[in-house]
Amino acid sequence: MDERDVVVIVCEGVVLLDLTGPVQVFTGAGGYRTRLASLDGKPVRTDTGVVLGVDCALSEVDYRAHTVVVPGPKPGLLDGFPPELTAEVRRLGDAASRVASVCTGAFLLAEAGLLTGRRATTHWAMCAELAARFPGVTVQPDAIYVRDDRVVTSAGMSAGIDLALALVEEDHGVDAARTVARNLVVFLHRPGGQSQFSVWGGLPPPRAPALRAVLDAVVADPAADHTLAGMAARAMLSERHLTRLFQRDLGITAGQYVTRVRVQAARTLLESGDAGVETVARRCGFRSDETLRRVFLQVLGITPTAYRQRFAHS
Repeated sequence: MDERDVVVIVCEGVVLLDLTGPVQVFTGAGGYRTRLASLDGKPVRTDTGVVLGVDCALSEVDYRAHTVVVPGPKPGLLDGFPPELTAEVRRLGDAASRVASVCTGAFLLAEAGLLTGRRATTHWAMCAELAARFPGVTVQPDAIYVRDDRVVTSAGMSAGIDLALALVEEDHGVDAARTVARNLVVFLHRPGGQSQFSVWGGLPPPRAPALRAVLDAVVADPAADHTLAGMAARAMLSERHLTRLFQRDLGITAGQYVTRVRVQAARTLLESGDAGVETVARRCGFRSDETLRRVFLQVLGITPTAYRQRFAHS
């Protein structure tokens, strides 16, 4: 079997798991010649403090690599990539048959212009920033990995393993990829998207005291009547005015806020208790367990039962 050349571009502060996950998959599959390259050919310090030796400097890669992989640096190092690094990523990426990034490595690909006009993803906590900084990139925040022609980007950290398994399956077939997945004790195709792992960030504080009271009431009792009409009546506001306050202060609709609170309440119950799904649905304001299941699939990409199996306290 002919070996495919894989060049892994590493920089200071690279997230160790972003790097080791894909390399472990390629090594386990066989048929790959993997080299680590830094800008100057010197060792780099990873996010964990482990010093990582490399095989060569990027300028020494004077051949057309089959696959270029860019693991992500830790978030605090995403500003001000050295121009020389960006230029080398562009040079190697333009020549390669395939380019891949793991987690925040998407920022370096975007800086090098390799994601312009493409679909991409990154760690769920960084998707909004990627979209804001690079408006030419269509960010898909729930994807574990995204393939757009010859460019593949993955979500955070362990998602690099999912990405590498997909590349092995593409190169050597599903049986080879399945064997590696079994040896690593991971899913060959992980169910659901990365929303199941995210924790929603806080919304901006509302400016209107009346809206603040409405929000507090929803959090205090997610199962209560939180239709737009019901909330407006309790706040002694018109439905139109309440709708405007939600959009002005939070940037979402009243219904989206209520769903958000109810899903988070259901997640908490599923993680920490043993109540049945029907009971969880009732306590959190969903009409039935089927409604809860439908909303979980829509919002998190996973069923309530599967969510509990993965995240419940032992």
